Amino acid sequence: MRYSAMIGLMLLMAFLFLWGRQLQAPTHVSGKVYDLLLATLLSHRVPEVSIDQLMSEPFHLLDARSYREFEVSHIQGAIWVGYNDFEAARLAGIERQDPVAVYCSVGYRSERIAEKLHQQGYTNVVNVYGGLFEWVNTGHPVVTGLGTETDKVHAYSAFWGVWLKRGERLYE
Repeated sequence: MRYSAMIGLMLLMAFLFLWGRQLQAPTHVSGKVYDLLLATLLSHRVPEVSIDQLMSEPFHLLDARSYREFEVSHIQGAIWVGYNDFEAARLAGIERQDPVAVYCSVGYRSERIAEKLHQQGYTNVVNVYGGLFEWVNTGHPVVTGLGTETDKVHAYSAFWGVWLKRGERLYE
């Protein structure tokens, strides 16, 4: 009995900690469980922007996913910069003070790239909170590598793909 009470107390403390972190997140996504996941997954060391903010402000948009993911679909006008193979040379024409928004599937990889950009002297970089999944989940279009509109979205993996509520998931 004492062991069960201790486990219950630990679970309650973990829930309150995670819930508290979620309330402190400056930006939120449409799904509460997805929001809680992002609040705990991300470090929040770089400024975050919501999809609404992304739509209302002029940004250079950078895609921090693999090239295969980018080719399946991306936000129109985005520049592919990669993640494992990220190279700052792909930012040609973007000044260090220009507004830059970085996205990936959910926001984890893009947060890391945004941190790298800050370290390289880019001063106005934000992470797209919820990433491409939130973009699609809120009804915004994506295009293929050839520029044609599509419903297909590379969902990264079956684990992460559960957060994509709209579109056709691909895992190749």
